[in-house]
Amino acid sequence: MISVHRGSDSLDSDGLYHDLYSHPEMVADLLSDFLDPGLVAQLDLSRMKRLNTKLTAARGKRRRGDVVWEIPLRAGGNLYVLLMLEFQSTVDGWMALRVCVYTGLLYQQLIAERKLTPEQGLPPVLPIILFNGKPRWYATTSLRDLIRLPATSPLWPFQPDMRYHVLDEGAFPKDLLKSLPSLSAILFRLEHPADAKSVVEAGQDLVKWFKRHPDTLPLKRLFRELLMGAMERVEGTQPSQPVPEELWEVSNMLADHIEQWNRDAKQEGIKEGQSSILLRQIRRRFGVVPDWIHERVLQATTEQLEQWSDSIFDAQSPGDLFAR
Repeated sequence: MISVHRGSDSLDSDGLYHDLYSHPEMVADLLSDFLDPGLVAQLDLSRMKRLNTKLTAARGKRRRGDVVWEIPLRAGGNLYVLLMLEFQSTVDGWMALRVCVYTGLLYQQLIAERKLTPEQGLPPVLPIILFNGKPRWYATTSLRDLIRLPATSPLWPFQPDMRYHVLDEGAFPKDLLKSLPSLSAILFRLEHPADAKSVVEAGQDLVKWFKRHPDTLPLKRLFRELLMGAMERVEGTQPSQPVPEELWEVSNMLADHIEQWNRDAKQEGIKEGQSSILLRQIRRRFGVVPDWIHERVLQATTEQLEQWSDSIFDAQSPGDLFAR
């Protein structure tokens, strides 16, 4: 079971993640790269298939984000991976209970559809929380931790138990993610970039991945949306020019935008330094700086600032300086 929590500032949160993890390649490399190798070795990921679910919440509303994968076990039988796609910016302290509830709903569906009997028993379920919020995950992973009973209570044998595994995207070291050539690792890097440069590097690695896997066009389209979202976050607005259809062109365009953004930021820093020096010179030469002078200096170009700095010792008054 994978439950994805995501901040509200991300692009089309639930829909995009739902579509991404509806592809076997995404689920397979998520499990391969981020779970215990001994556990993964028991799974036949080449024969995994998606299960059409009918899970409903307590109020009768079907959960839009549910995606269930049935994965054969090499020793026989199947494992069910239920992706509960949740998008919240906070940690859900009741997640262990929610995992228990939806696992029960999945079991009810399997019993009804597969005509399971008590003699056949229930198949195993792997609960995983894929968390994409800004705080690090801190909620308990065990349902029993939520049950308030003394340790010596004779009621413990009758209490339910459920555990889940957490994949906290933002908690993985950047170097570790860069060393993993998987789409999920690249996704985590795009969603939690250290800086603008890291977004470009993730985009370049994304292009390389799709060159090695040319038969994954639907996934390529989804990751193009992710890169577009990265461009919007860098620019703070919608891209100012049409976004190319090809992923490598989007990646190059993003690199160009970030390079221009860095140049603009550097130029803005130079201008701020020139403005600060000029205002200090005016204050020392003429005394208090009027508001109109302060405003004019802040709005000036670098060329104007240079001219005023060169003329300040020849000017007899602030008006004389700015008349020049």
